Amino acid sequence: MALAQQKNYLLILIFLFCFPVYAEKPVAPVISVATNATHISIQWQPVNNSDSYQLVYAPFPFQGSNSIARIDIGNSHELATELWEDAAFYVAIIANNAEGSSHLSNIELFFLSTPILDPDALPITAGDWYKPEVSISWHWQLSGSINENYPVDLYDIDLFNTPAQQIANLKMSGKKVICYFSAGSYENFRTDKDKFHTGELGNFLDGWPNEQWLDIRTHNVANIMTSRLDLAALKGCDGVEPDNMDGYLNASGFNLTAADQLAFNKFIANEAHKRGLAVGLKNDLEQIELLVDFFDFSVNEQCHEFNECTLLKPFINQGKPVLNAEYLQNYISDTAARAGLCTQSLNLQLSSLILPLDLDDSFHFNCH
Repeated sequence: MALAQQKNYLLILIFLFCFPVYAEKPVAPVISVATNATHISIQWQPVNNSDSYQLVYAPFPFQGSNSIARIDIGNSHELATELWEDAAFYVAIIANNAEGSSHLSNIELFFLSTPILDPDALPITAGDWYKPEVSISWHWQLSGSINENYPVDLYDIDLFNTPAQQIANLKMSGKKVICYFSAGSYENFRTDKDKFHTGELGNFLDGWPNEQWLDIRTHNVANIMTSRLDLAALKGCDGVEPDNMDGYLNASGFNLTAADQLAFNKFIANEAHKRGLAVGLKNDLEQIELLVDFFDFSVNEQCHEFNECTLLKPFINQGKPVLNAEYLQNYISDTAARAGLCTQSLNLQLSSLILPLDLDDSFHFNCH
């Protein structure tokens, strides 16, 4: 090879090394966030053609575009730091190269707090979260394609399976959205299922082969549930329905006491309110008197069938609705029986539906 040609190749190599050529802007990273008490860790896989990254963050609750800030973090693929109790931020990562910057990564929300499971905890009552009214109309659907056409005030739908855009669509149509998740049981099909420890999984729920009771006394379970509350806030839910809040009354596989359940239920309610979310008490009729001040509404199943509706009066007396569902075949097939149920329900100011047990919208009878 001639000397001049060698020099040309050498100059090209030096130029490429010093001034790398990028065909295009980098793609957006995909981040994951982990918290432990007041420690936060953000991780992402390296992005091809990226030579640096920026953290983009804003406080929760969001305070407008002027509250958005950025930090240059070089070419690291992880950011970890200690913050303070009750620190709450939206975070995302941008990848950069000489051609420009990527779009934002997925936006995540975290809320740092040390779980305190205290049966004597006091309720958080001051805040600007949604407070539904007595006798509100509602639709409850946890499986199948969500039917958005019911002329009701409130929808109760699955937290994990419902896209944020669908939640936004429901809200734009004038409906409030409550997001369901199980707080007291492990479901082997949820995206965060691997966060649970084996020793926290108890007996299977009767009739639900994919669910096991949880040891609600552990900080790990508490942290997973606060992450689910973070997800509800991030998706724009107006409130949450945490299910299986009565493990102490069931054969859970753990020696759960009434005090354990009280501590956990109070914890869930207060953490929801910290995030500006309404929260409903699911069943747990035995502790209503102790919990009614913590919760904004009740979600009950089959109080008419089991003659338990009067136990829910403390919610009605405080101006908080009781959302009730009935599944008995007699209420489905017998119009007279259904009319009698609805008369009783309306007299008690309950919001009663007759629904399929699978909550798949295969039919829907509303007493309103």
